[in-house]
Amino acid sequence: MDDTQLLRYSRHILLNELGVEGQERIMQARVLLIGLGGLGSPAALYLATAGVGHLTLVDDDTVDLTNLQRQIAHTQDRLGQPKVESARQALLAINPELHITALDERVDAARLDTLVADADVVLDCSDNFATRQALNAACVHHGVPLVSGAAIRFDGQLAVYDSRRTESPCYACVFPPNTAFEEARCATMGVFAPLVGIIGSMQAAEALKLLSGAGEPAVGRLLMLDGRNMTWSDIRLPRNPMCPVCRTAHP
Repeated sequence: MDDTQLLRYSRHILLNELGVEGQERIMQARVLLIGLGGLGSPAALYLATAGVGHLTLVDDDTVDLTNLQRQIAHTQDRLGQPKVESARQALLAINPELHITALDERVDAARLDTLVADADVVLDCSDNFATRQALNAACVHHGVPLVSGAAIRFDGQLAVYDSRRTESPCYACVFPPNTAFEEARCATMGVFAPLVGIIGSMQAAEALKLLSGAGEPAVGRLLMLDGRNMTWSDIRLPRNPMCPVCRTAHP
């Protein structure tokens, strides 16, 4: 770490729980982030400010005027651009030392499996059930921790799934793949703008804790926020020994 980096990350280095060693682990890490919308925008920005060594950003959407109410990585002058390119510009403007791979594509299960294999931590900032399940399966397969976030209307949730821990559930333990869920989308149901900032920032925080070794990540917990009155519910999540996804990882 050179003098400029020591200055840039000095407020992290001052933390006893993190220090130089923890910051160096962050700077050497590889993070995969799926979805550059309301959750992915603040998550990516905070990962960038923290100096994550390599960020792989994945999204196949373009910046639309309706996004600007909450997707803070994007700006008016980047309307029509791929979200990954818009986000890449925003992140490099904050921290030009970053290494960013921007993938403007819709990824399937096979592609996700390849991308996850090269990551130290994965952030699920997507907005559909199929992607969440495919991403979870890849994370279980490769033993990569998954930080999952969701937000709709005034309701947000956060969970960390880490298949390296025998007691940890996976996403499929909580939301079984064969269950029919009605997709809830911001375009039809709306979302309170600061809510995605709260949840996305927490996803970044959990990822940085996992990478640096600081604190205790929220593994085996579902944190649910009611933004109407700013109250949290903390639900303990047991692992399902019959889960079709992770039972082979923890026989």
